[in-house]
Amino acid sequence: MIRKLLTGAGVACASLLISTAAAAQEAAAAVPNPGNNAWMMTSTVLVLLMILPGLALFYGGLTRSKNMLSTMTQIGSTAALAMLVWVMWGFSLAFGSAPIEGFLGQFISGGSYFLSGMSPESTAATFTDEVISEYVFVSFQMTFAAITAALILGATAERMKFNAVMIFVPIWLTIVYFPIAHMVWAGDGLLFEAGALDFAGGTVVHINAGISGLVLAYLLGKRRGYPSEPMPPHSLTMTMVGTGLLWVGWFGFNAGSALEADGFAGLAMINTFVATAAGALTWMVIERLAGHKGSALGFCSGVIAGLVAVTPAAGNSGPFGAILLGIASSFVCYFFVAKVKAKFGYDDSLDAFGIHGVGGIVGAIGTGIVYQPFLGGPGDGSTGLAAQLWIQTEGVLVTIAWAGIGTLIAGFIVQMLIGLRVDEETEVDGLDISEHGERAYN
Repeated sequence: MIRKLLTGAGVACASLLISTAAAAQEAAAAVPNPGNNAWMMTSTVLVLLMILPGLALFYGGLTRSKNMLSTMTQIGSTAALAMLVWVMWGFSLAFGSAPIEGFLGQFISGGSYFLSGMSPESTAATFTDEVISEYVFVSFQMTFAAITAALILGATAERMKFNAVMIFVPIWLTIVYFPIAHMVWAGDGLLFEAGALDFAGGTVVHINAGISGLVLAYLLGKRRGYPSEPMPPHSLTMTMVGTGLLWVGWFGFNAGSALEADGFAGLAMINTFVATAAGALTWMVIERLAGHKGSALGFCSGVIAGLVAVTPAAGNSGPFGAILLGIASSFVCYFFVAKVKAKFGYDDSLDAFGIHGVGGIVGAIGTGIVYQPFLGGPGDGSTGLAAQLWIQTEGVLVTIAWAGIGTLIAGFIVQMLIGLRVDEETEVDGLDISEHGERAYN
């Protein structure tokens, strides 16, 4: 009897040890890889570099000198406000720890308000069995929300009130950005479940910002004197510096979206090089073919067109496909900036729609093509070309509709509260001195 008890106790202890060892092994597997964490921290800072100083200098140089500081201040303040909103409720709505059951759960999640429940030991899943620190994931995604809101300001530059921007941003983030981010990137999101491919934000960032900018541009109306008065960029030097910073930061944007320092991050890196190079040179060639000189502004525009188009395809394309996307994006974006904008007469001040919106559409739909193995893409051929193209197009249409309607609602709310546009005297004097009491240049 005693021997049976001892044997039973031994078996129980052995089982306990095995289960404890298995639990310990699982816990060990859940520890973030320091290399992946370090890469994601670096990528997060690179995306911040895209905003300040990258986008601020890029957009600021394209404005007239009297609006340089206003443009940069709006971008910086928008990013800062977006970061706070993201921590307070944005992360919860996009990637919260409490999924919502049913139809609504395809658009938003819940829980995690003010990052409740998180700690330095909390982890977030990647695309493999690896994990990264949850605070790192939250920070990385936070910079995406910040730059998307800031990109819109390229369409509204030189005429939108600063306080109107500050009211518009949290409303727009809540009803437009957070639901789209959830739909595309959350595991239970509407477009994610449909199979839409968006590696780093062609729909979530670029189409979203471009369409929103276009809607706001129509709500604001044209700048005083546009298009009869010339309004050339006051400092292409600043714009060129900003372009370089954007290109550098974009490696964090694209390669960081792999969420690990692995082969897909490397694929996204090489694609970010070659698509951008192809876009920059293509734009300058088009200028020559149109009878103009290849310009610095054309180079900068082509760089951004290439970067935007490759964003959804960064890890979903081979290098050859990325080059094709860069070329196609420059052609289509040039046509919209040089022809369509003049034809329809909308004042997209710094071509936020013409490059980010249009380039994002080219990239998002084109991803369905370059993903295919016959172009060197990483796809396994299980989803045919026609089927993937339709899925991509569906994602683009949903994003356009959601961003357009949501921005219209947010814009009308701000218009009713305080108005969107500065008065005529402020616009003539320049927003730098009128809105902020400072001048960029003495």
